[in-house]
Amino acid sequence: MGQIVRYDYLWRDEQLQGKIEGTKERPCAVIVAVQSQNDGSFTVLLAPITHSSKQANNAAIIIPEQAKTIKGLDEDQSWLLTTEVNAVSWLDPGIVPAKKGQWIYGYLPRGIVRKAVDTILKFGREKKLKTIDRREGTD
Repeated sequence: MGQIVRYDYLWRDEQLQGKIEGTKERPCAVIVAVQSQNDGSFTVLLAPITHSSKQANNAAIIIPEQAKTIKGLDEDQSWLLTTEVNAVSWLDPGIVPAKKGQWIYGYLPRGIVRKAVDTILKFGREKKLKTIDRREGTD
């Protein structure tokens, strides 16, 4: 958990408009990974990272500047959103190299990952988490 990958994240409002692919590839954090007992495949929950203060609400987690430079993200203020996630197969072709020759940007600090997991689980229990299921065959 905590890896930052590049993914064509599908926002909930895009899904409601009938879109099935995200409009752009963006950094996303792997929040949860669950292995299937049937075939050993992994499903991951990806939380988007955004620059948009409009999308960052009081449940968003600020990514400290120190962590961003280590991870190779740009210098602009970024937030990890915890109110919606994409559920995807770890083998989803929408997960693309973060940089030439690298599949991940790096890892979020443990404290941020713990806070994100706790917040996302809380929203899930409260039925407030928006989960966009993008796994094959779940339409």
